[in-house]
Amino acid sequence: MASLSEQLQDVRSQAEVCLYSGGRAVDLRAGVVAMANLPLPPCSKYHHIAAETMVIENSFGRNRKETLGSLQRLSTALNILEKYGCNLTNPNRPKYWRTVKHNNPVFRATVDAIQGGRAVLCLYGYSNQQPDGLSFPDDVTDPDVGRVAAVTLEVMSLRMELEMLIKEAHPHPEFYERIIPTLRHKDVGLNTDAVISSRHADSQTKSLAFSLYRRSSRESNRSHSLSANNQSLRSIQVFSTFSSKHPENCAICGIFRISAHCLTCLQGLCSDCDRLYHSYPERANHHRTAVTSSTSSKNRSNEGSGSSTWRCLHCTKVNSIQDVLCDECEQPRLEPLGSKEEECQPATIIEWQCKSCTMVNAASSILCEVCERPRLATRPPVTPSHPPITPPRPPAPVLGMPGDPDSQWVCQFCTYLNYSPAMVCEMCDLARPEPAPLPVKLRPPSPVRRVPALPIKPKEPAPEDLDSWRQNLIKEEGLKLIQLIRHGEKKGVSPEEVYTSMRVAGDSNILPCKWLKTELPLLLDQIRMLVATSSLQSFSDKTPTEDKNNITQDLAKEAGKVVDLAETESVIQLSRAEAKQAWLTAGGDTERAARQALRDRLAKVKELRALGFSDESRCHEVLRQSGGEVRGALALLQRPLLEPFHKRIWSEKPEPPVDIHHPDKQRVCRWLLAVYDLPSWGRCELALSLLLEHSAPYSLEDVVQAVQESHDREFIKRVLAKECPICLSVFPHSKMQSLTSCQCSVCCGCFQQHFTIAVRDKHIRDMVCPVCWEPDINDPEHLNSYFSTLDIQLRECLEPEVYELFHKKLTEQALIKDPKFLWCCHCSYGFIYDGDQLKVTCFQCRNSFCAHCKKPWESQHAGLSCEQFQSWKRENDPEYQRQGLAGYLRDNGITCPNCRFQYALSKGGCMHFCCSQCRYQFCSGCNNPFHTTCAVDQCTVSGLHAHHPRDCLFYLRDWEPSRLQALLQNNGVAFNTEPPPGTQTDLCGVIEQKDEGGQQSDAACGAQTQPGHAGLCEKHYREYLVSLINSHSIDPAPLYSSNELLLACRRYKVEDTHRDGEDTFTYYTRRLEKLMDEVPLGDKVPRKK
Repeated sequence: MASLSEQLQDVRSQAEVCLYSGGRAVDLRAGVVAMANLPLPPCSKYHHIAAETMVIENSFGRNRKETLGSLQRLSTALNILEKYGCNLTNPNRPKYWRTVKHNNPVFRATVDAIQGGRAVLCLYGYSNQQPDGLSFPDDVTDPDVGRVAAVTLEVMSLRMELEMLIKEAHPHPEFYERIIPTLRHKDVGLNTDAVISSRHADSQTKSLAFSLYRRSSRESNRSHSLSANNQSLRSIQVFSTFSSKHPENCAICGIFRISAHCLTCLQGLCSDCDRLYHSYPERANHHRTAVTSSTSSKNRSNEGSGSSTWRCLHCTKVNSIQDVLCDECEQPRLEPLGSKEEECQPATIIEWQCKSCTMVNAASSILCEVCERPRLATRPPVTPSHPPITPPRPPAPVLGMPGDPDSQWVCQFCTYLNYSPAMVCEMCDLARPEPAPLPVKLRPPSPVRRVPALPIKPKEPAPEDLDSWRQNLIKEEGLKLIQLIRHGEKKGVSPEEVYTSMRVAGDSNILPCKWLKTELPLLLDQIRMLVATSSLQSFSDKTPTEDKNNITQDLAKEAGKVVDLAETESVIQLSRAEAKQAWLTAGGDTERAARQALRDRLAKVKELRALGFSDESRCHEVLRQSGGEVRGALALLQRPLLEPFHKRIWSEKPEPPVDIHHPDKQRVCRWLLAVYDLPSWGRCELALSLLLEHSAPYSLEDVVQAVQESHDREFIKRVLAKECPICLSVFPHSKMQSLTSCQCSVCCGCFQQHFTIAVRDKHIRDMVCPVCWEPDINDPEHLNSYFSTLDIQLRECLEPEVYELFHKKLTEQALIKDPKFLWCCHCSYGFIYDGDQLKVTCFQCRNSFCAHCKKPWESQHAGLSCEQFQSWKRENDPEYQRQGLAGYLRDNGITCPNCRFQYALSKGGCMHFCCSQCRYQFCSGCNNPFHTTCAVDQCTVSGLHAHHPRDCLFYLRDWEPSRLQALLQNNGVAFNTEPPPGTQTDLCGVIEQKDEGGQQSDAACGAQTQPGHAGLCEKHYREYLVSLINSHSIDPAPLYSSNELLLACRRYKVEDTHRDGEDTFTYYTRRLEKLMDEVPLGDKVPRKK
């Protein structure tokens, strides 16, 4: 047989799967019940929630009754936590499942009212603390359903155990009696079944009897003989009530029948338990009586007999049986009238579910414990073992008499079908408003017992008629009051004013709103007059006789008018707002309102005087002006005191500078705190100490800015003493400028001077950091972000004309990227050309050139493509023929890939080329950019470099001309070896860019030519052959040697290992094919179009 731990794990796993997979509710409840019934202590059964700690912290009380009440509140909170968990595990979660608001009344009254409630929510995932509640973290998109299901299952199981513990149905209560000592002692005065009983009278009677017994037992030490009879009667009554549930069970062993009842400890015991329990010396003097079945039935019959009184559940007032409302609190009677109805009830209602919030409440609760809404009436439950017996209808009813089927009526409150002549509903005990006959066949006969016909007394009305009349009167008055309140709200009148005006006006037919408008001002003036008279009388008691006579004469002159309270300082003058508030507080009583208003005014004056305003008459005056509001009166009293300050603030005169060396250091600190808004008093003292240093050339603004950012004295000194790397001067950090691309900082003067020179005399790409020359602005994306931030900095430091020139260059830089932008080959002027003709005329020099090949325009170009024109020129132009291959290299010179500006220069020599127009740095052989910060992954090269393809002139210029010729021959491409007739053959005439004394100049090569090189030097002949290779997209890899192939594979990251049994030639061929397949030729290398 499996152990308890294995059974727990099995039950837990099945219930968790059923919970988060949407299984049947019956299976889930069965799993929860099985888990709750396992004989394990809470510390071993619950792994996620601290069940034992929650039970201990939330169980309080001096006896078992109070402890069970606290456990009931814990069970209610667990019910709400269970709903939170079920919402999270449900696939269709609510819209606002991510948050739990603190202002939710259900959360505040249940979960937040217990210890450990928020901890359970944290286990669910509500771990983010918000100002108004709890929520899931922002990075959590969905709750952990598995964990939530595990925690929810434990919450459901713990709630199930608490419910069984409260109902005394727990199979193993010893686990909880061990941690809650008050549960060990049975309180006979508390019948725990009252929690699930449907009759409030039982629970009230039992708890009352128990309290009377405890008082009498304490008094019995002094006068046992005087109270013994009363005590015995009460104890017997309590015991009979208690034993009606289980008359045969012993209170200790619960097995044998009761043979004796102890009147002292209020327990019914069997003979063995009675002998053992009362053998203790302290219990030896307990008074015990024998219990027989006849005695029990007699007690029950006495208890069930009709009573002439009933006890109110709200104020415990004992009322007459004829009273429907309590005489003390005017609450309706909520329990049935007699015990006969209890006997007719087919079953006991254990608990009921609220229709509004679905909270499961105890049967004794009239209002829901969560939403405080009343319990709606329902039909009595029917137990299968005891089916309800429908009483027979009255025989042969007479039309119009009580019991007539045509006189049935439906309660308008609970919709229950009643039979006349009952004047109250059989279900909800509310009065019948008026007879409303319904057809007999509309509803089946009620299974509940019909009320028998009552004899009608013509002279004396029945108590039910009086109750009905009284309830109808209360209802009519309530509806009238609600109508008047709604009417008053439309007129801007509060409900308190409407109710008070109705009380004062009495039976007057005038509406409250009209009465408040016409009669209330006179009452308020009367209250003000009473307060003034009362204050004047108290002043007269403290004034000499002569002054009293003068005041009396003055008041006699003002007879028939309201006293001018402004003329007498001793008279308290109330505002109408104060008088109205006092009138509402007093419920319309004028004299009481005057006394209340006077007390309130004197209390407010005392409060103002405690704040330092000693002029009592001035306090009275400002309270009158503010309508009795202390805050408004305080503002009026403080206004004259703040007037000099306001004048100084709004004065047009400049604020006088503060003297740092003033002897009152606290005054200087207060000035710093007020003017510069420093965060604390310590920061003010720190700023003052830095300013008072002898060798510190700090300004006040620099020190304040540094102190606002940090409280570290050494760090502030470093911030205030920054050295400019250009002029080597010391400046504070606020006087330094830095770019976003680097960490360098220079002073504002050097920053302005550097960028002024760069804008005026240099290219826009030279506008980088003057210290580290960062950033590398060859990257277009980096270039745009850099200049967008630089524009903001230069706007503040450059002069207007320099800043305008910067914007002009920035605009030209943006225009270069336009595909319609053209450079003039005659004057280097750029513009945007929208036309579709080849011939373009420059707006600057008025010369024409070809928009496609950028060559000077000739008349022979008309009607011919650029390739056709170049072919015609080689065949017919003597000057072009005389230049030979030097002219060919010039026409196929260098074109900037960034701005498309063409240079009639050779590509030989250094491959690093910098465009004079846009300062773009690139390789003249493959057009790839040169940069210092490489964007290629796993690049280990530092410094200025470029990544060249294998067909770039950068690599092929090292090949011998014969090898290049062999490559062309293998691919069927013709090439020249002899110069054209008439060309110069001794010196190379190719134009190239030369560096002479730091200046770039264009001049002929002038090197000695070699035979078989078509009149070119060896360097330019190789360039000529490579240009043919690039024009025809020929791959040089087939002519690689084994070492060259190995270097190329390493350069382009082509990995291939030597296979077992593979010869060298096969390995070479396979590796060459892999290189040619995986690594393409250069995509920017100039090709033949």
